[in-house]
Amino acid sequence: MSHTKGSPRFLVVLIFFLFMFLHQVDKLLVGPLTPQIMEDFQITKTQMGAVLTGALLVGTVFYPLWGYLYDRYSRSKLLSLASLIWGSTTWLSAVVRSYVPFMLTRASTGIDDSAYPGLYSLIADYFKPTDRGRVYGLLQLAQPLGYLGGMVLALMVAPMLQWEWRTVFLATGALGVALAGFIFVGVKDLPRGESEPELEGISDSGKYKFSKEAFVDVMKKPTMWFVFLQGFAGVFPWNVITYWFFTYLATERGYDENGVLMLMAPVILILSGGYFLGGFLGDLAFKITHKGRILVSIAGVLFGAIFLFLALGTPIEDKNTFFMYMCLTAIFMPLSSPNVVSTVFDITLPEVRSTAQSVEYFIENIGAAAAPLIAGIIADASNLHTAILWICISAWALCFVFYLFVLAVIDKDILSLRSTLAARAKSL
Repeated sequence: MSHTKGSPRFLVVLIFFLFMFLHQVDKLLVGPLTPQIMEDFQITKTQMGAVLTGALLVGTVFYPLWGYLYDRYSRSKLLSLASLIWGSTTWLSAVVRSYVPFMLTRASTGIDDSAYPGLYSLIADYFKPTDRGRVYGLLQLAQPLGYLGGMVLALMVAPMLQWEWRTVFLATGALGVALAGFIFVGVKDLPRGESEPELEGISDSGKYKFSKEAFVDVMKKPTMWFVFLQGFAGVFPWNVITYWFFTYLATERGYDENGVLMLMAPVILILSGGYFLGGFLGDLAFKITHKGRILVSIAGVLFGAIFLFLALGTPIEDKNTFFMYMCLTAIFMPLSSPNVVSTVFDITLPEVRSTAQSVEYFIENIGAAAAPLIAGIIADASNLHTAILWICISAWALCFVFYLFVLAVIDKDILSLRSTLAARAKSL
C-alpha cells in the first residue's frame, strides 16, 4: 500500500530507530554509571534503587495521559515533544549536587519514557498487520543496542575523554533536544487505520478518533486481561537486569570494566538479534495461526528462564560456561516483546491503540517500577545473585501461565476486530 500523505516508510523507521536507540542510551546509562553515582553521593543500594524506581513510577503515571493524547492529536508532533522533554530532564539530573534533588530530577526523566505507544501506533498505520512484528522487532533492536551504546559510552568513551558521569548525561541530553527537531520535520502522521486490509483504499478511513465506547470495548476482551497480567510480571526481569546486572558482574562475579564489556557486548548483540528474530518468527507463525505470536512468546519466556538459571548457577571461575549460558539467555529473552505489541494491535481498533497500549504499560509498571528497589533491598539483605535469580525466574513462570490463557481466547478476539473493521468499511 502506498502512503501518499505520509513520509517515506524507510525514513520513518530510520528516525524512530534513532529515537529509540539514543533514548535507550540515555535511559540505560544509569546502569553502568550506578557505581560512580553511588560513590559520588555516598548512598546505599536501597537508595540507588529508589532513584531507579522513581523514574519508572513517573513514567507509569504518565502512560494513560500520553496514550489519550496520541489517540486524539498528532502522534508525530507529540513524539517530537517527548524527545525535547527527554533532553531537558536529563540535563537537569546532571547539574544537581546532592542526593534528594538528583532523585527528583532523575525521576522527571520518566515523563518521556511513556511515549512509545504513540510511536508503535503510528508504525501500525504505515505497515500491514502481517508485517508489523518484524518492523517492531527491528525497532526494538534499538533497546539492547542502546544498552550496549550506553555501556561503551560509560566504560570506554567517557574514561578516555576523562568525562565524569554528569558530562555523559549532558551529552545525551543534547542529542535528545536535537532529535526532537528531526522528528518534527521528518515524520508525518497518517490517518488511523490506513494499513488495515479491510479499510484499504477508503479515503475516509481515518475519521475515527478516540472514543470511550471503543476503549471500553477493547478493555472487555479477555486477551487484553491476560496480556496485562503477563506484562505486569514480565517487566520485572528486564528492570532488574537492566539496572543491577552490571553491578552484579563487578561486585559478585569479579569482572573489571574491560571484563564487563567483553562479556556483555556480544551478549547484547545477540539479544538485539533476538528482537528481530522474535518479530520475524511471530509474523510467520501468525500467518499459519492466530496463536502464532503467543507460541513464539511462550518459547521465549520458557527457555530464557532455563538458561538464566543455568548461567547464574555457574561457578564464578567458569567464565566460559557463564558466557555461553548468557548468550543462550539473550537469544530467547526478547522473543515475546515484538509479539506482545503486535498482539495488542491485532485485537484493538486503530483509534484507541495508543491508549490501549498505554494502559498495558501502566499496569506493567505499577509492579515493575518497584523491581529495582525490591532487588536493592534483597541485595542489601543477601546478595544481587539471589535478587536477580528469584525475581526473574518467578516472573517468567507467571508469564508462561498467563500466555497459556491467551492461547485459549485470542482467536475469538482477533476475529471480532476483523469483523468490526469489515462492517466499518461497508459503512464508509
